[in-house]
Parts: sequence; C-alpha cells; structure tokens
Amino acid sequence: MGGVMQKFLVASMFMWILPVAILYGFNNDLLPGSTTLSPHSLTLLSGFIAVVSVNVVIVFYICLALKEPTDKHKPDASFVAEAKDSVKKLISGVPSTDPALKKQE
Repeated sequence: MGGVMQKFLVASMFMWILPVAILYGFNNDLLPGSTTLSPHSLTLLSGFIAVVSVNVVIVFYICLALKEPTDKHKPDASFVAEAKDSVKKLISGVPSTDPALKKQE
C-alpha cells in the first residue's frame, strides 16, 4: 500500500509543479524563443504545453499502475462473500432485508 500512495503523491505533485513551472517559464522569458512571441501567442502556447504536460503525467501514472503485479492485491474475504450473497439474492428474486435498499424503494 505504501508504494501505491507514494506513486500517487509523486504523480500529484508533478501534476501541479510542471504546469506552474511551464507557465512561469514562459511568462518570465526563461525559455529560449519565448521573447519573440506575441503576448497572445505566448499565452496560447504556454497554456497548451501546460495542459499537455499534465496529460503526460497522467499517462505515465497509468503506465505505472498497469505494470504493478495483480497477484499482490487480494480482496477481503468477507467483502467477497457478502457480494456473492447479494448477487445470488438479486438473481433468485428474494426480497432484500437491507434497510438501505428499502429506503430507496
């Protein structure tokens, strides 16, 4: 669980830091070639690159999640048993005794 949270926190930090750094770099003429652009073009280009950087971080995070081993995570046995019982009740047509479901009806 610790590795998952660490990856999530790192990805979240990059999703905040990269766009802000890109916008700061463009608006303060820290990136080469940004001084020759008009203010309108500068705003459009910096915003577009900032959005692309967030999407790159999201894709990187998804790739890390897909590479994680699936046999490492096991579901809770009591949760699985309750889920199977509820599915059986739905299929057989037996009315549920759950008070939350009765409130919805």
